[in-house]
Amino acid sequence: MDNLRKLDLNLLLTLDALLAEQNVTRAAQRMHLSQPAVSVHLARLRDALGDPLLLPGPRGMRPTARAEELREPLRQALEGLAQAVAPSSPFDPAAAEHTWHVAATDYAESAILLPALAGLRKLAPGTRLAVLEASPPRMPRQAEQGEIDLAFHTTDAAPPGLRARPLFVERYVLAARAGHPHLKRRPTLAQFCALEHVIVSPDGGGFVGITDETLGAAGLSRRVVLSVPHFLAMLAIVAGTDMVAMVPERIVRGNAALKIMEPPLPVPGYEMTMLWHERRHRDPAHQWLRDHIAAAVRV
Repeated sequence: MDNLRKLDLNLLLTLDALLAEQNVTRAAQRMHLSQPAVSVHLARLRDALGDPLLLPGPRGMRPTARAEELREPLRQALEGLAQAVAPSSPFDPAAAEHTWHVAATDYAESAILLPALAGLRKLAPGTRLAVLEASPPRMPRQAEQGEIDLAFHTTDAAPPGLRARPLFVERYVLAARAGHPHLKRRPTLAQFCALEHVIVSPDGGGFVGITDETLGAAGLSRRVVLSVPHFLAMLAIVAGTDMVAMVPERIVRGNAALKIMEPPLPVPGYEMTMLWHERRHRDPAHQWLRDHIAAAVRV
């Protein structure tokens, strides 16, 4: 490390040119420098590395044994550095072999990832997608350490410190099983409150949600008889019982087992946002994935 502190990139480029040309004049021409400037660089290199590096010979300069040891590792290191700082090449999804990691709840899996999946498989068939459990407090660290590429969360409760792109505004609808005996038509507010409701509580055990807060503001309450942690379970329960649920509209689109209707009172929805770390922001592959997902959920 002490030797590295005595060197800079220009000196290493000069050494690479000298080892290739074995002639100060030709090395200077190759680097678009004057011959005295290359000679000064060579003197600094000799001092830093403690070796003559190149000695006069009958046909130019002859590398020392130390210089020969340096030739290939130096060339590889400079090539690697050149690739690292080169402008990013355009991303070709058809040829990509990325494995992307995203943090998503079961809601985000259904409302965001599912609509994007068919296009992802068609346009980027060599890629893979790993879905991780969404834990908002861990998202910034996971993104910073490269454990996740993307995360999805409501905008109002999104963890700080991450790049964000709003995707859509979700709204709530009333869902019941097809053929529900008490829902041949849109219920009145009193009928709505008398129905047995199931609610999703991501943290477990909660019986109050935004619908209850909205009802409470009007001096009303409903009968929440079941709390589950996942939407998948809730939808199966609603489809197989006379319980009903206030659900995000996007996850029940096209579900023939359910009857979907507007609730008797408006319930505030929420905005969903896509999150990622600054370190991925300018990566062409990551930009393509973000654009693909955003386009897939635009409707």
